Amino acid sequence: MINRESFLKFLHMIVVALLLLCMKMKPAPGLFTSGIGDDANVRCVERERQALLHFKQELIDDCGLLSSWGSTTGEKKDCCKWRGVQCSNRTGHVIVLDLHVPPPLYELYGAYQPLRGKISPSLFDLQHLKYLDLSYNDFEGSRIPEFIGSFSRLQYLNLTGAGFSGKVPSQFGNLSELCSLDLSRNDLSVKNLKWLSHLSSLRYLDLSSVDLSEATDWMEATSNLPLLTDLHLSSCRLRAVIPSTLLLINSSKSLASLNLSVNSLTSSIFSWLCNFNSSLVEVYLSQNNLQGLIPNALGNLKFLTHLDLSSNHLEGGIPKSFGNLSSLQTLHLSQNNLTEQLPKFVQNLSGPVENTLEILQLSENKLSGSLPDITKFSNLRELYLDYNQLNGSFPESFGQISTIVVLDLSENCITGSLPRLTVFLSLRELHLSNNQINGTLTEAHFSNLSNLQHLDLSFNSLVLNFSSDWIPPFQLDVIKLRSCQLGPRFPNWLLTQNNYSELDISGAGISDTVPKRFWDLSPKLAYLNLSFNQIKGMVYDLSLNNLYRDQLHIEIDLSCNHFEGPIPLYDPSVTSLHLYNNTFSGSVSSLCKMKSVSFTTAIDLCINQLSGELPDCWMHMENLLILDFANNNLTGRIPSSIGFLHQLQTLNLRNNNFIGELPSSLKNCRNLIHLDLGENKLSGKIPAWIGSNLTKMMVLSLRSNEFSGSVPVNICHLNKIRILDLSQNNISGNIPRCVNNFTSLVQRDNDDEEIAILYPQINRIYHVDYVDSALLLWKGQVYEYQNTLGLVRGIDLSCNKLTGKIPEEISSLAELIFLNLSRNNLTGTIFQKVGQLEKLEILDLSQNQLSGEIPSGLARLTFLSVLDLSYNNLSGKIPSSTQLQSFDAASYTGNQELCGLPLPNKCPGDDSDAVDPSSIDDCQKDNNIQEDSFITPEFYISMGLGFGVGFGGLFGTLVLKRTWRYAYFKLLNNITDWLYVTAAVNMARLQRRLQS
Repeated sequence: MINRESFLKFLHMIVVALLLLCMKMKPAPGLFTSGIGDDANVRCVERERQALLHFKQELIDDCGLLSSWGSTTGEKKDCCKWRGVQCSNRTGHVIVLDLHVPPPLYELYGAYQPLRGKISPSLFDLQHLKYLDLSYNDFEGSRIPEFIGSFSRLQYLNLTGAGFSGKVPSQFGNLSELCSLDLSRNDLSVKNLKWLSHLSSLRYLDLSSVDLSEATDWMEATSNLPLLTDLHLSSCRLRAVIPSTLLLINSSKSLASLNLSVNSLTSSIFSWLCNFNSSLVEVYLSQNNLQGLIPNALGNLKFLTHLDLSSNHLEGGIPKSFGNLSSLQTLHLSQNNLTEQLPKFVQNLSGPVENTLEILQLSENKLSGSLPDITKFSNLRELYLDYNQLNGSFPESFGQISTIVVLDLSENCITGSLPRLTVFLSLRELHLSNNQINGTLTEAHFSNLSNLQHLDLSFNSLVLNFSSDWIPPFQLDVIKLRSCQLGPRFPNWLLTQNNYSELDISGAGISDTVPKRFWDLSPKLAYLNLSFNQIKGMVYDLSLNNLYRDQLHIEIDLSCNHFEGPIPLYDPSVTSLHLYNNTFSGSVSSLCKMKSVSFTTAIDLCINQLSGELPDCWMHMENLLILDFANNNLTGRIPSSIGFLHQLQTLNLRNNNFIGELPSSLKNCRNLIHLDLGENKLSGKIPAWIGSNLTKMMVLSLRSNEFSGSVPVNICHLNKIRILDLSQNNISGNIPRCVNNFTSLVQRDNDDEEIAILYPQINRIYHVDYVDSALLLWKGQVYEYQNTLGLVRGIDLSCNKLTGKIPEEISSLAELIFLNLSRNNLTGTIFQKVGQLEKLEILDLSQNQLSGEIPSGLARLTFLSVLDLSYNNLSGKIPSSTQLQSFDAASYTGNQELCGLPLPNKCPGDDSDAVDPSSIDDCQKDNNIQEDSFITPEFYISMGLGFGVGFGGLFGTLVLKRTWRYAYFKLLNNITDWLYVTAAVNMARLQRRLQS
C-alpha cells in the first residue's frame, strides 16, 4: 500500500510533469543555479541584460547573491550564466528568473538573507519570461507591479512570502498560459476574482493569507477552472455563509487538493464538496465554524486520502460511511466537540478503511468509554486520543497490533511444525495523555511495538511496572510519562533509550539516585524534564558533544528534587536551565567558565543553598530572558554587567544578602516585566530611572530592604504596573498624587491568570513554562502568588515613614485587589471615594494618624475580605452594613472615638432606639397562644387529606402523562444544575478570599 509520503511525492511528480508539458521547457534551476545551455556561444539579448542590471540596482543584496551579475568581460558578461537566470537555447531570450530563497525558518543559521527593495520597471523588457520565482524575498510592502500581467508567455509565477501588499493586479487575468500561481503569505487583498476565469490553463492556485472577504465570487471563480487540481485558500477570511445558489455550480472535476482552513466557513461547505466526489484526494477544513454532525455524504468521496476537520465545533461521532473510504490514510478530527463512545466510534470505521488508515487524530474532544481493540487497523502509525474523557484500563491488545504478513508456503514439502513468526506492529506514535486511564502496564503491553517512536501517557493514573532487566523492542524519540507512576526506583529501561529528543518523567514518584551513565545524554536531546520527584545525588555535567548541537535549543528542568553538589556545567546549546528547589550549593561563578552561552534564555536557580557573590560576566548572555536566584545565600553587590541583558524580562534576586545601591546599568534592561529585589539589604534612594526607563514593568517589588528618600514621581510612568511593593523600607515623604497614571490599575488590560515570560518561538518545539511569583504580606503572614499572579493587582507601601494625606487619586484605581498603607505616619481622612474601588478585597490602613469618620462608601465594597483600620484617630459611628459589621472588633480597635458594632462601645442615641426585651417576650408569648389555638385535630386531618389528594393527583398524572413527566423531570434537572453552579461559584469565590 502507498503511504502518505509516497503518495505526495507521486502527486508532486505529476504536477511537475504537467507544468513541464505546459511549458515545453527544461526544469527551472534550483536555488540560484546558473543557466545551462547546449550552445556555449549563445549570449543573452543585450536589452534584457540591461533590464536585469537595472533590476539589480533597485535591490539590496546583503549576501552578494547577485554578485555574478554585471561583469563586462568574460563569462560573467553572459546573463544566461548568471545565478537564477536561464535563457532559451534557441533564441537567447531570458525565459527563467528564479531568485527565491528558502523560507524564513532557515535564515536562523545565517546561510541566506533575502533580497530587499523594490521591483524595477525595467523587468518589463523580459517579455519572453515563462518562469518567475521571487518567493521569500522582502519587497518591503510595495505593490505587485501591474506589468507582470503583460508577460503573456508566463506559465509559472511564485511570489509567496515576498513582502508585497495592496491589491492583486487584475492584469493577472491576461496570463492565459499560466499553469501555477502562488501569491500566498503576503499582505494582499482582492475585491473580486473575475480575472481568474481567463486562466484556463491554471492547475495550481495558492492565495493563502490573501484577504478575500469581499470576493464573494471565490467559489464560482475557482469552480470554473477546468484543469485546476490544487486550490489553497487558507486564512483568506472567506465569508461564513455560502449562498445556496452557489452550491449547485457545475464544478471542475479535476480538483484533487483543497485547502480552506482558517476561515469562517459554515457546514454548508459540505454540500459544495459533494460536487467533487470523483476527484478530491485531500481536503483541509480546519479552524472554521463547522457545526453539527459530520455529514454522511463525506463517505462518498471515494478517492479521499487526507481529511482534516480539526478545530471546529462538530458534534456526535463518525458516520458509518467512512468505513468505505478505501483510500483514506489520515483523519484529523482534533479540537471538536465529539461525544461518542470511543468503541462505537472505532466500530463505525469498519470496512476497507481498516487496511488504509495510517493517522487517526481525535485529540481534545469529549470522547468517553474505554480503549477499544484497534488491532484491525493494520497500518495505523499514529493514534492521538489525548485530552478526552477515556477511562478504564490499558488493553494488552495495543501490544499486538501488527502489520499483516502473507506467508506463501505453496509447492513445498514441509515436515514438522511451522516456525513461530514474530510480527511487529506498525504503530509509531501513541498519544493518550490527559485522560482517566488507569491500571498497571507491563512488558506485555509493548511486546510487539518495535516501531514505536512517540509515547505519551502523561496525566493518567497509570503504573509502569517493568522488570529491571527489561529491554524494550523500540527506540523512542519522544518519551512523555508525566505523572505516571514509575518509581520509587529509577526505571532502568530508560537507560536503553539512546536516541530520544524529548524525555519527560516529571512527577513520576521516583525517589532514587540517577545512574551516572544516564547523564550521557542522547545527542538528539532537545527537552529533559525530571522535575517534581525526589531524586537524589549529583548532577553530572550536562555537556553534549555533537557536531550539530549548536543548531538545537535544549531545555532542561530538574527542579523540585533533592539534587545536591555544585551547579553542573551545561552545554552551550542549553537555552533554558531550571534547577530550582533543590539543594545545590557553592558558588555560582562556574557560570562564567562556560563559553558560547549566548543562546541561553532562562536560568532558574531559586530555592537552593548557593553562596558567594554573583559573578560579573553577564555581558556574554545577551539573549537571557529570565534570571532567578531567589531564596539563596548570595552576598555582595548586584553586578553592573546585568545591564547588558537588554532582553531580560524577569530578574528575581529576592531573599538573599545583597548590599549597596541598585546599579545604574540596570536602566538598560528596558524589557523588564518583573523585578523582585525584596528581602535583601539594598540601600540608597529608589532611582527615578525605574519609572523613566523600565516602562514595561508589571511587577516591582523592593520590599524589606533599606531604601530611603521619597517615592520618585517618575514611578507613575509605569502605566503597566500591576503590583507595586515598596513595603518595609525607610521611605519618607508623600505618596505621589499621579498614581492614577497606573493604567493597568485603572482599567483591566489583560485577564491572564499568570504573568508568564514569552519565550521566542523561532525554531522552538519544546518549552519549559516559567511563571513569575510575588510575595505579599498581610497581618504578619506572607503569601506567595504564582499561577494567579496575573489576577492580583495592588499597592503595598506599608512599614515606611510616609507622611501627608492619602491622595484622592487612589480612588480611580478601580482594578485594585489590595491596598496596604499601614504602619506609616499618614494624616487626614480616609479618601471619600473609597467606594469606587469595587474589586478591593484587602484594605489595611492601620497604625497611621488618620482622623475623621469612616466613609459610608466603604460599606459598598462587597468583595472586601480583609479590613484593618486599627490604631488611628478615627471617630464617629461605623457605617452599618453586613460587610463592615462582619469583621472582628480588632479591625477597628485603637480608635478611641469610634463607636458602633462590632465594637463594644455604643454610639450616642443607640439606647433610645433599642427595643425592650420584655416587650419582645410578651409579643412572642401572644403569638404562641394564637398558634396553639389555631392548631386543632381537625387541622391535622384536613392537612393529611389534602396532601394525599394533591400527591396522588400529581403522581398519577406523571405516571399516565409522558410529556408532563418529561417536563417535570427536566425542571428538576434544571433546578439541580442551577443549585450546583451557584454553589460552585460561591465556593470558588470563598476559596479565593481565604487564599488571599
